[in-house]
Amino acid sequence: MKQELMNMGASLENDLRLLTSNYSENNQINPKAYQNQTVKLGLRNADGSGVVAGLTKICNVHGYVLNEGEKVGVEGELTYRGIPVGDIIHGCQKEDRYSFEETAFLLLQGYLPNRNQTRIFYNLLSECHELPDSFIEDIIMKVASPNIMNMLARSVLALYTYDPRPEDTSMENVMRQSIELIARMPAIMAAAYQVKRRIYDGKSMYIHNPKDEYSTAQNILRMLRSNKTFTEEEAKLLDLCLTLHSEHGGGNNSTFAVRVLSSSKTDTYSAISAGIGSLKGPRHGGANYKVIEQLEYLKGNVRDWKDDDEVRDYLQKVVQKEAGDRSGLIYGMGHAVYTLSDPREKLLKENAMKLAEGTDFYDEFLLLDAVERIAPDVLREKWGYDRPVCANVDMYSGLVYRMLRIPDELHTAIFATARTAGWCAHRLEELNTCNKIIRPAYKPMLKKQVYKPLVDR
Repeated sequence: MKQELMNMGASLENDLRLLTSNYSENNQINPKAYQNQTVKLGLRNADGSGVVAGLTKICNVHGYVLNEGEKVGVEGELTYRGIPVGDIIHGCQKEDRYSFEETAFLLLQGYLPNRNQTRIFYNLLSECHELPDSFIEDIIMKVASPNIMNMLARSVLALYTYDPRPEDTSMENVMRQSIELIARMPAIMAAAYQVKRRIYDGKSMYIHNPKDEYSTAQNILRMLRSNKTFTEEEAKLLDLCLTLHSEHGGGNNSTFAVRVLSSSKTDTYSAISAGIGSLKGPRHGGANYKVIEQLEYLKGNVRDWKDDDEVRDYLQKVVQKEAGDRSGLIYGMGHAVYTLSDPREKLLKENAMKLAEGTDFYDEFLLLDAVERIAPDVLREKWGYDRPVCANVDMYSGLVYRMLRIPDELHTAIFATARTAGWCAHRLEELNTCNKIIRPAYKPMLKKQVYKPLVDR
């Protein structure tokens, strides 16, 4: 019987290999065809800028200007509802306040809350922190996954079942759903991690409830740690990360996915789960995990981390697909919009350096700094022409999370928890202002075929 099963497995494997080979042979499109048909791959113009697909009042991501039709790099700017994100963060730091919650309010409403509105919004979030009864047991524990992002997406979809009005797309109802999702994502993420830890890692699982008086950052650290303790310095740094990751314009892959689904008038849970699925990808939010993986490759293959020449030699092997994950990519470098600098990276790097100084993480911080300094020249050598390229937010976010003792597998999930605020803001805007299903065209590249009866094939 065992041999028969093995034979069946081998037969299936051979069949799949044959089908894959046949597919590759019959489904190729010549890359030149995209140029001949003026197709903008990735919805990108020839200069790398995005095709304009809509209008928004939520966010502006600014990284270059057009001078007589030529793209010219400038220092990056990120504004939420017209306010530079750095001003939001520095303003809250000056007043010793957490910034994520009022940033979420700003994104959803379009203006900064006053003291009373801040109190009301905090109370609304606090009332929605808890997950529905038996949700963890019935939804997260019973169908665990080794990937936290998959559990996040499935859990968000499952919340549909617990909602008395899941299909209602009125502004009031979607606003309620948005606030509930922003409030509940930390608890879902923490529970998903604890279940994964127990089932796949064979370690102890501890489920802590969020505290109503805590900020989102404080509750995340409380729920992830066995002893529920953290310092204010740690919580404020995580809060900074949440604020920086909460929004980044309508054109990024995950937000556009949310807007595409929202344009079909589907339910909120389907739209937000699509954003999570997109963010999981290593070319999007998953890049922060890839930077950490890249850091481990560097640590294992560069003997002297302070030797720029040795770091350069290794990065040259990376771009030649001879080292690292063999993708040819230097993770943490480059961005679709930012050219000279990513404002999120500058803010994060500044705070990461303060936390790393005097710790075992400082040498790793310096190694990432070396990559940031050296990689642009290595990449330009590979491309064969001069082009501005800067480090992006992913360069230091993974190291910051490690310094906060947040497990590597949660780095992208933290990103998703923060970005839920931006996704919900864009869903509201799409439903409120656009009212037209997003439906781009694909040019068919077909050859006519004659249908043959089965006996003649």
